[in-house]
Amino acid sequence: MMDLAATSVELRHLRYFVAVAQVLHFGRAAEHLGITQPVLSDQIRRLETLLGVQLLHRTKRVVQLTEPGRVFLEDALQILAQTDSAIATVRRAGQGKFGKLTIGYTGPALYTVLPEIVRTFRDRNPNVELTLYENCTPQQETALLANEIQVGFLHPPIDAPLTLQIVWQEPMVVALPENHVLVNRPNLSVKELAHESFILFPRTVGPHLYSQIVSLCTQAGFKPKVVQEVTPQPTMIGLVAAGIGIAFVADSMQKISRPGVVYRQLQEDTPTLELAIAWKNEQQSPVLQSFLTVVNDWLGLVKN
Repeated sequence: MMDLAATSVELRHLRYFVAVAQVLHFGRAAEHLGITQPVLSDQIRRLETLLGVQLLHRTKRVVQLTEPGRVFLEDALQILAQTDSAIATVRRAGQGKFGKLTIGYTGPALYTVLPEIVRTFRDRNPNVELTLYENCTPQQETALLANEIQVGFLHPPIDAPLTLQIVWQEPMVVALPENHVLVNRPNLSVKELAHESFILFPRTVGPHLYSQIVSLCTQAGFKPKVVQEVTPQPTMIGLVAAGIGIAFVADSMQKISRPGVVYRQLQEDTPTLELAIAWKNEQQSPVLQSFLTVVNDWLGLVKN
């Protein structure tokens, strides 16, 4: 059972006692605390009454710690240090500088915006614990709604009631085996791909982009012959290098140094791969707000 006297002791009592105990002078301690000496003396007497122990031996000329006072000083210093640490921690948490943030992302984000944004966020908030998961857009929608992740880098449009902000746009290009008959062409028409074997991602992974690619081929007068459906895009590129077929991939995938693959742009307007960040607007924690600030700062630098 907790001692009732202990529950009546306040932090100010500890601070007053420590101030006197460290200088052993009521006048200087009161000046340091910004209170009058009579008030300080009264508070020390109240603390001793609450504890039932004499902490200080004082005469008109001398102030000394009693043995219980020396023991109490050590614990009081620890309590005050822990309190100051807790206050600093909660303030950092309120500023988004302390806590946890779980981020979802798709493959293209890893080759475009994600590394620089995450690096900047970590530099500004080294005490925030980051966890990142690579998932397709539908999986991220589900994870965001279930609060399993706080922010996602995904590809719109989406059906979930989430807040979206576009952070990147890039065209799709065609990845070809390096010995393909069309590699000598600087750019290609979709019609020239009518008899090719296609490597695509599953429709469930990116239904909107999948439909755009199929529609592009349909407008050119053919239905794409899909021989393999795989993810992520680096795997698709690996299969292209193996000669399994050709693939529509994001322009940023050219950053991957993969022998045996060349990339060509299309003459027609190709589907644009959009990358957005998504979050639940009603659940903006300070850490998430801090992350969104970094994203907006990054976008400002890119636009300028």
